[in-house]
Amino acid sequence: MGYNARIASNPYVVGTFACIGGGLFGLDISSMSGVLSNDAYKRVFSNPDSNAQGAMVAAMPAGSFVGALAVSQLADRIGRKRTIILSGLIWIIGSILQCAAVNRGMLVVGRIISGISVGIASAVVPVYQSEIAEPRIRGRIVATQQWAITWGILIQYFIQFGCSYIDGVASFRIPWGLQMIPAIVLSSGMVFFPESPRWLFDHGREEEALQVLADLHGNGDTKNELVRLEYEEIREQVLFERTEGAKSYLDLVKPGMPRRVFLGCALQMWSQLSGMNVMMYYIVYVFQGAGITGRRGNLIAASVQYVLNVALTVPAIIYIDKWGRRPMLLAGTFFMGFFLFLVGGLQGGFGRWGTVEGETNPVWVVSDHDSISKGIIVCSYLFVCSFAITMGPVSWTYPAELFPLKVRGKAVSLATSANWAFNFALAWAVPPGLANIAYKTYFIFGTFNFAAFIHILFMYPETVGRSLEEVEEIFAQGHTFSAWKIKKDVGKKSLGQVIEHNKELEYQVTDHLDLPEKV
Repeated sequence: MGYNARIASNPYVVGTFACIGGGLFGLDISSMSGVLSNDAYKRVFSNPDSNAQGAMVAAMPAGSFVGALAVSQLADRIGRKRTIILSGLIWIIGSILQCAAVNRGMLVVGRIISGISVGIASAVVPVYQSEIAEPRIRGRIVATQQWAITWGILIQYFIQFGCSYIDGVASFRIPWGLQMIPAIVLSSGMVFFPESPRWLFDHGREEEALQVLADLHGNGDTKNELVRLEYEEIREQVLFERTEGAKSYLDLVKPGMPRRVFLGCALQMWSQLSGMNVMMYYIVYVFQGAGITGRRGNLIAASVQYVLNVALTVPAIIYIDKWGRRPMLLAGTFFMGFFLFLVGGLQGGFGRWGTVEGETNPVWVVSDHDSISKGIIVCSYLFVCSFAITMGPVSWTYPAELFPLKVRGKAVSLATSANWAFNFALAWAVPPGLANIAYKTYFIFGTFNFAAFIHILFMYPETVGRSLEEVEEIFAQGHTFSAWKIKKDVGKKSLGQVIEHNKELEYQVTDHLDLPEKV
């Protein structure tokens, strides 16, 4: 599939368009949170209890786990671009099944298929974005993945809000049907965008890779200095990897790699254990606990949270390449833990078991304490803001920067699958948790955030401003439990140094390489 060189001349356009795949994740989150109090939904799906509702919500991350693992093969075999196109096509199938669902089984199947699509997109889009962006803007480009997720949540939630005034099944079928539109746009639009230059080079299409780099970063000029440096760095990495033989999953356990795989998987795990997606999926239950009941009150209170999520992601996108990954992660985990403990403490100190409008089972609710209820709501909003401006964008950016080209597809796939494994477990477990241990649930997630703070402080090195090839030098320094000691100039090389190193590597490659002349 060809691409339009004029469109490809702007890396922001290329990177942000691909992140529509992230928007699919956001659409799914609020496609369920917006119907939890919908009478027509409850009637069609037989008034699901907390366990059944958890299972239906968890069907999507279960499929996403499978989809993320599939990227380990798809991204390397058919390319980053075609894999993104495939994710959009799968989403359309899943949306059709959800829209037409007449029972729980059909809904679960549709959500699993949509989940496969989201898993594929969530794993491959950050890889694609990181490989088409130059180092100084890479964080900004990949962070748009999180922004797309927040927009997906917000748009779908307001569609749900509007359709909630429709009587009957159309109130939830219309939103579930409309979510096909972004996937159609994604799959059709990606045809006009380039393949990753690093994937092209790795598959013997070096001249095409050079031209893509020139279009993206040099206004079409193949002799541009930045283009030359990137080309030589990619060449250096590919030459080195070819001296090590064929690609294999065993590469993930070779010296130096297990640490990076662990960091990538752990960061995605912490992003789920932060409690953010729980707040997104089950915001209705959170506000019930604060004493806000009724369809209108709940939907309006929740919509404020979704607007904040979108708005506060913007500063993160703008400044992620100035603030750095470590400071953002440390600040985010600390404040998220702090606000969750406040929510749990306020609910525990002033709440009791009782009944609320529209629910037959008892819930933990704060009543007769208007100021406390407002305090809980404010703390939940501040929690969302803390995630949006820190952990949200960095959790997608950082894993995509950690790995060498040879294993990047497989390693990011594995890291993203960790995200979905924990997403699945939490989506299923939280409704029973809120039904049984109530406010204590927030203490659990608050503790996870403080544990993440300690882990990040000691083990996560800074990667901002370095090319994907320069990141290799960071991990060559060691400092496994003292990540703050790595200096900013580690990994930096001049064009001449890279070319000289390439000459040495060429002599080490046993098989003949049909590489083009250096630019």
